[in-house]
Order: sequence, then structure tokens, then C-alpha cells
Amino acid sequence: MLYALIIACEVGFWVVLLAGLVARYLLRRPRLGASLLVCVPLVDLVLLVASAQDLRYGGGEADLAHGLAAIYLGVSVAWGHAMVRWADARFAYRFAGGPPPPRTPKTGPEHARRERHQWGRHLLAWAIGCALLLGGVALVGDPDRTGALTGIAGGWTLVLAVDFLWSFSYTLWPRKKKPQ
Repeated sequence: MLYALIIACEVGFWVVLLAGLVARYLLRRPRLGASLLVCVPLVDLVLLVASAQDLRYGGGEADLAHGLAAIYLGVSVAWGHAMVRWADARFAYRFAGGPPPPRTPKTGPEHARRERHQWGRHLLAWAIGCALLLGGVALVGDPDRTGALTGIAGGWTLVLAVDFLWSFSYTLWPRKKKPQ
């Protein structure tokens, strides 16, 4: 059940985002579009409440679905605003005559700076997700039933460390432009 809700929330995120952009640019209703875009985080709130309810009153053990919900929420908070800005810039360019969106740097110090910034977002997502995972452990109050949550937090910590090494390696060894 929770897996289906996670998928529904991801789909809902993009549907609400698309509805906001359509209202803003195609229907020429900027206030309605802004209202819909403000509602994008409500999708995350639905998942947070459902996951907490399932942990608190479901009576079963915490499993991978609860961990994925926490990861999804952390990533959504850390990258959600940037994804909305990214989609807004492309929609404005494509449908409203806006300026072309800036290109993502692929080489040099600009690329290294972007990689460090993206790692900072990953760190924020990790902090939020791990807080939710550990909050789930505290909510249930039984470490035997929440071992999956602490295991997921440990695995994500390893992924964060590898991402740190990868992202910051571009600071020491920046990508060079390919000769033409």
C-alpha cells in the first residue's frame, strides 16, 4: 500500500507542477498557476502523514517502503524548489517566449562548483531523510521492529560519502574541455 502511495505522490508532484505551469503560461492565469505551484509540497505532506500513520498504528514492522518514503521526502524537500524552477524556466522558454534556460556547465571550475552545490543538496536530503528515519524509530518505540529504518540510514550515509568523494574530486581534478 505504501509503495503505491509513494508512486502516486511522485506522479502527483509532476501533475500538480504541470497543472501550475499550464495555468501560468498556456491559460495566462499567473495567480492560479502560482497557487497550484504552492500546492506542490502538499503532495509530500500526504506521504508524510500516511507513512507516520502506518508506522504508528499499522502495528507491523517498518520496512523498505517506510525507508523509501523518508528518502523521497528528503529528496523532495532538498531538490523540489530547484525542480520547480528548472521546469518553470523550460516551460517559459518553450511556451511563453521566455529567455533560453542557462546551460549546465560541463567542464572547468563552474562544473566543480555545481557538483559541490549538488552534494550540498544531497547532504540536506540526507539530513531530512535520516531525521525522518530516526523519527520513525522513535515513533514506533521498538528497535526490533525498526531495524530496516536504521539500516537504510546507514546505507544512505555510505552513498552520501561516495557522492562526496565523487563531487569534490572535480575540485581537485576539474573536467577539461575536449579538443575539437
